[in-house]
Amino acid sequence: MNFDLSNEQKAWKKIVHDFVAKEIKPKAREVDEQEEFNWEAVRKGGPIGLLGMSIPEAYGGSNVDAVSGAIATEELGWGCGSTALALTAHNGLGTAPIALYASEELKKKWLPLVAEGKNKLGALALTEPGAGSDLQGGVITKAEKQGKEWVINGAKMWCTNASIAEYIITLVRTDPQGGSKSLSMILVPTNSKGLQIGPAEKKMGVRGSPASGVTYDNVRVPLDNLIGPEGRGLQQTLATLDAGRISIGAISVGLAQAAMEAAVNYARERKAFGQAISEFQATQFKLADMAMEIELARTMISKAAWLKDEGRPYNKEAAMAKLFATEMAERVCYEAIQIHGGYGYSREYHVERMYRDARLMTIGEGTSEIQRLVIARHVLASE
Repeated sequence: MNFDLSNEQKAWKKIVHDFVAKEIKPKAREVDEQEEFNWEAVRKGGPIGLLGMSIPEAYGGSNVDAVSGAIATEELGWGCGSTALALTAHNGLGTAPIALYASEELKKKWLPLVAEGKNKLGALALTEPGAGSDLQGGVITKAEKQGKEWVINGAKMWCTNASIAEYIITLVRTDPQGGSKSLSMILVPTNSKGLQIGPAEKKMGVRGSPASGVTYDNVRVPLDNLIGPEGRGLQQTLATLDAGRISIGAISVGLAQAAMEAAVNYARERKAFGQAISEFQATQFKLADMAMEIELARTMISKAAWLKDEGRPYNKEAAMAKLFATEMAERVCYEAIQIHGGYGYSREYHVERMYRDARLMTIGEGTSEIQRLVIARHVLASE
């Protein structure tokens, strides 16, 4: 594995970093406190490729490789957890399944629309009120064929971007008999009759990334809105989540990097017992552990992304990277607050928000417990 970035990747990293530093990071506190999505910055991100990272150039996207995607996602996480999560959900969940599995007609109709930054984003609805991690057995939302249409009934929850989406890719049960071939993905435009999107959930963190409940009451869409072959929804979803775990891990690395930088700056300025607290060994040990764990997580994310780019299996590596990076981010943000002392608990300082944002990452796109199950299965299956 080559750990050196190509010249193109280095240039991409600088472009995204400079954009985030100017357009996203300065507004992170405002986005969190007002619980409002940063549309202004996101629309500006369309022309540089931040909305089309999973979309081929033929449909208006930037179609970056997985390593470049992780680079951009880390930078977004460094700037604002809320904006990073919404864009990650758009790129990895809301557009990738269409780019990978949909018909040419669906690609031409929908991908250019959401890649340019002038319209709304994409979304994917998986989780249901009665089931979280149990996708195969827990999905109740159903789609039945009636003439030339699918008729969809059911409910989803925690759908990131639902209220700011052009469409919602929905995982539904198309075969009531059950089994691994009973689920399918169907594209549902958000202006469909019978589709109701609830208010954004009141969350602990990433408050500027809207997540809503969605109900389907006899929602009718054309049969052609099926994404990929009927009955392949579970397999498509699992592959989508594998890639998404790299992204969630990358956001976590960005959050941790920002928290460490804030802790370093504060430690240099804050004085106690006649000297800057950065001179105390206790503080230095905390910062050393932060730097080490961030670098380890970044390397794990890079390896998983590299394997994906090479077309090699990366399920285990993505789970490991996601697990370590998300739990690492919690530890780093925790220690950043400790270094800030009482000020770290105040909303006047950014580390408080970063800690709240990082907390979600161990839950979304597969909890830490699910990642450990995935890893353990690979370990037990090995010779």
